Amino acid sequence: MSAHSSRNWASSNAEADGLFVTDYFTRTPRKLSPFRSFASIELFHFHIPEDTVIAVWNLITFKEQGGTFGDQCPDRSITVYFRSGAPSVINPLHTHFPRDTAVPGSFALTLTWTLPNRTTGVFNVTSPLPGDWFLAAHLPKDEGKISVKGLYEECQYLFQPQLIVQRLVNIAVLYPGFVTEQSMGPHNRSCLYKVFVPSYTSRVLVEVLRCHGAEGCPLWLRVRAKAPPLHNSTAMDCRDHTPCQLALDLPFWQHWYYVLVEKHPGVPGTVSFQVIVQVTDCSQPSLARPPFLPSSASMNMPHSFGSMGGLALGDSPPPASPNGTKHPVPIPTSSPASERCWPVRPTLRNELDTFSVHFYIFFGPNVSVPPDHPAVFVINLLPVLDSGGVLNLELRLNVSSLCGENVTVFGCLNHEVPLTSSDNASVTCETESLAGFLLSVNATATLSRLRIPYPQTGSWYLSLRSLCATEHGFEPCTNVTAEVYLRAYLSPCINDCGIYGQCKLLRTNNYLYAACECKAGWNGWGCTDNAEAFSYGFQLLSTLLLCLSNVMFVPPVAIAVRSHYLLEAAVYIFTMFFSTFYHACDQPGIVVFCIMDYDVLQFCDFLGSLMSVWVTVIAMARLQPVVKQASAVLYLLGAMLLSMALQMDRHGLWNLLGPSLFALGIMAIAWTARTIRRRHCYPPTWKRWAFYLCPGALIAAAAVLLYAFVETEENYFYIHSIWHLLIAGSVGFLLPPRAKSSGRLGPLPRRKGCGYQLCVNEQEELGLVDPAVASINSICTS
Repeated sequence: MSAHSSRNWASSNAEADGLFVTDYFTRTPRKLSPFRSFASIELFHFHIPEDTVIAVWNLITFKEQGGTFGDQCPDRSITVYFRSGAPSVINPLHTHFPRDTAVPGSFALTLTWTLPNRTTGVFNVTSPLPGDWFLAAHLPKDEGKISVKGLYEECQYLFQPQLIVQRLVNIAVLYPGFVTEQSMGPHNRSCLYKVFVPSYTSRVLVEVLRCHGAEGCPLWLRVRAKAPPLHNSTAMDCRDHTPCQLALDLPFWQHWYYVLVEKHPGVPGTVSFQVIVQVTDCSQPSLARPPFLPSSASMNMPHSFGSMGGLALGDSPPPASPNGTKHPVPIPTSSPASERCWPVRPTLRNELDTFSVHFYIFFGPNVSVPPDHPAVFVINLLPVLDSGGVLNLELRLNVSSLCGENVTVFGCLNHEVPLTSSDNASVTCETESLAGFLLSVNATATLSRLRIPYPQTGSWYLSLRSLCATEHGFEPCTNVTAEVYLRAYLSPCINDCGIYGQCKLLRTNNYLYAACECKAGWNGWGCTDNAEAFSYGFQLLSTLLLCLSNVMFVPPVAIAVRSHYLLEAAVYIFTMFFSTFYHACDQPGIVVFCIMDYDVLQFCDFLGSLMSVWVTVIAMARLQPVVKQASAVLYLLGAMLLSMALQMDRHGLWNLLGPSLFALGIMAIAWTARTIRRRHCYPPTWKRWAFYLCPGALIAAAAVLLYAFVETEENYFYIHSIWHLLIAGSVGFLLPPRAKSSGRLGPLPRRKGCGYQLCVNEQEELGLVDPAVASINSICTS
């Protein structure tokens, strides 16, 4: 990863007075792939700091072909997804998700081409949430053509995101129970504050007091969690409401809340006001936070704070004067009973492997749910480390604990704050500002599951409560304590992608995530969508075609044995055997049979295929009568060189083309030498050319064309079977004959003496096909 940040200080503009820091981040360009599953996307990880007011992503895309600009490459749209906290859960093919799976939302953007080889897109986010942000990019799904590596220059689409963030510094910090006095000058439009909300907080009350301006109190009060407020954040017009206050129920725990006091447009003069924040401690419902300045540790607050005084954006921190003083005010010592929160039971984290984490409950896994109050549990997911898997939750009801009552146990899973509603008859897990997931079990449906792919990190709270079903709806139960079995764990994929998928652990720079890669036509996030799935009969047919098509090598083996080409016959048998069992092991479905490791089968299949081409062409060269031991040397040299080449790159074009051209060159040299020596074309008979060499060459060329240009993922099983038939058939035509002695002729007399006997077979030199139709004349000399 190539990432850096550049900082420069910039003064404020007229609309947003303040002091900003600009940070710049970039990532190295990556090649995009057509979408097939989430494993084929390119994922980019960014981190946005706190107090960021705007984030701008500059999305650069360009084409390359053969190391140069790809002006001739077709325009293919590029889809980019954005999500805060965890990678996006995308579904561009509109497949079905597995049951009980929650799908979080994300932003999507499609880039179109504005120049022949380059395009740029911009994505702005005002007041983005701080923390981790993830970008996912991919090309549209293609037809799945299988291309030979190195056959032609492939068009590459490269994507490079860049991030520019602008954040505020020295934002004023409000302390609960203390009044902050502020004066907003004529040239100031707003004042921004932030307050930290600790755990066990049920309510945050923000109030503007003693507001004085030219037109009463011409202010807007806006509040937002985690980031500065937006135009659609929770707001209050102080001109229409007295007192001007905003109450936030069930705020997020352990997070900053931002308070924006904004002046109405066109209001002249100076506006003075006071701001106070009151935080209700739900662990002690009769008490609010005490009006004294607590330490960071006592409030679980971060140690990094901004300035303490109220700071109008664009001003420097004010001195200790009436315009920025703080003093405690009385806080009511009572709060509604509904604001009470219950103890949160922790879970024990047990890490088994990457994205394999079990969360054990103390004195569990059986949990008692009393009728009068909920049982609350917390599951802590570590930042970055846990967001690339699947959060699984399982509830199983013990029916024997219901004592015959019609009890339903509801579970609410919420992020960063537990939902403990005061309405005992409510069965919802969402509020205006809080989203959640609902689970329920009863005597009829005793099991409930929930799966959240790529969950946001932090604290997840599960609140369990029991309600009894009546004619008027759900009501609190009396004297019935339900018992449920609770299981929570983190897994890499949903159900390990089933039998038609493979769970892959992927990495982008220093970030790990897991995704399913489906096969046999199955699709979906967990490989459970069978809309385009191959049937069992189709899988069996494709396996049988790919395997039994290798039987076509039996005739070449018989021809080789009959012509005394025993080494060639052994190579053909080796190829037939390993090609059959490699394709039996290489099937995407459940009709799979592997006699040994897949990698070994693949290597032997590729080696056998290339050696079959090699030994056939060397046999056609007929080097043995010309150069002693030449064929044996070339056979051994070819086996060693092909093994080395396959170990380097098994799918490269030159692995097939290089040995073939080299062997054809040797054959051409040998045939040319014979032609020159004998002063007529070799082989000399037209029958050999018309009935064997030309048909064999045409069949081999047709096989190569099918393999290189026609084969796709959809037609692979029958196109590749035809490839087997054609290649094996071409060998039967191209393999040269070997002359045999006729049984009708007796042995020729041999001259006595010492020395070696050199026999030249004239029929072999002529390259005749059937040696039985002609007599044999052998001239032996010593």
